[in-house]
Amino acid sequence: MTDNHRPARLRALPSWSLVAAGVLAGGLLGGAYGELKPPAYTATSYVIAVPTDKSDTASALGFAQAYGRVATQLAVLADAQVWAGVPVRTLRDSVRAATSPDAPMVSISATSAHPAEAADMANAVARALTKHADDAKDDTHVGLLQFSRALKPASPASASAKVTGLVGASAGGLLGTLALLVRPRRRPEEETARPTPVPGPAVAADAHGAR
Repeated sequence: MTDNHRPARLRALPSWSLVAAGVLAGGLLGGAYGELKPPAYTATSYVIAVPTDKSDTASALGFAQAYGRVATQLAVLADAQVWAGVPVRTLRDSVRAATSPDAPMVSISATSAHPAEAADMANAVARALTKHADDAKDDTHVGLLQFSRALKPASPASASAKVTGLVGASAGGLLGTLALLVRPRRRPEEETARPTPVPGPAVAADAHGAR
């Protein structure tokens, strides 16, 4: 069959078939991705900024924001690698820091395929950041204290195969719907044009005898 017949075949497909095919393919691919991807575990440690007698809460809040940006810098990670037992590059790729606009607190999260390593990295960076803050305490009048240590996570933070399958099915259904919207529409002449019936031998004979 030539390429000229492909648009006609596409128009002949039922409307629901494209959506159903997209949902099925997306669900299978999403589920396979969830099964094959290694699990990722995330552990989080918290440090809090505390003002000295020469400072106030507002200053502590401001320095907490600053230390949140410093937490993933090379100076801190270089010290943290000793306690974490992993290279600086691993810490840079795995550790994230976040702050709150309302509380002088810094959260340090680390992600790893191994639960214990995730906790070790988060605690090591929190320890190194606290040390750097203590070294500058005489100038900043704000120190850092460890508010909560990271614990070894009991379950992975990455999505399960069921979740990735549902996400894939949704994406596949959306693509199928888009394909349905852009597929060639049936032309008016295809709706109205019908082949002219050719009379059979019996009909032709009756017509000849009626003359």
